[in-house]
Amino acid sequence: MSNRGIGRGRLFMGSLVLFAAAIAWGTALWMSPHSNSTVAGGTEHVRNVVVVYLRNSAIGTLVLSALSAWLLFPARRPRWPARDWAIIAIIAIMVCSSIYTLVWLQTSVLG
Repeated sequence: MSNRGIGRGRLFMGSLVLFAAAIAWGTALWMSPHSNSTVAGGTEHVRNVVVVYLRNSAIGTLVLSALSAWLLFPARRPRWPARDWAIIAIIAIMVCSSIYTLVWLQTSVLG
């Protein structure tokens, strides 16, 4: 007896978690201070809040990406290589930019 509902449920939940990871990643990317090197007067206290937010968003994106990859790639999966490569590319972009954000925060902001 085969139960296709479990596989479909994993794909649905994996897609939902991947969407949540993309939202967290996009929000952190949107809030990133990389493009603005000038600091307005009286806003120096906001720096710590932004650093903590970016760090937590990067870690959250890494966790959500790992969870979505685990859910989206079960042992028995339907063959559709184009979708698989697209998912792998999306996850790789999010993971690489999150790791870059963590390294950037550690070296230039906190270091």
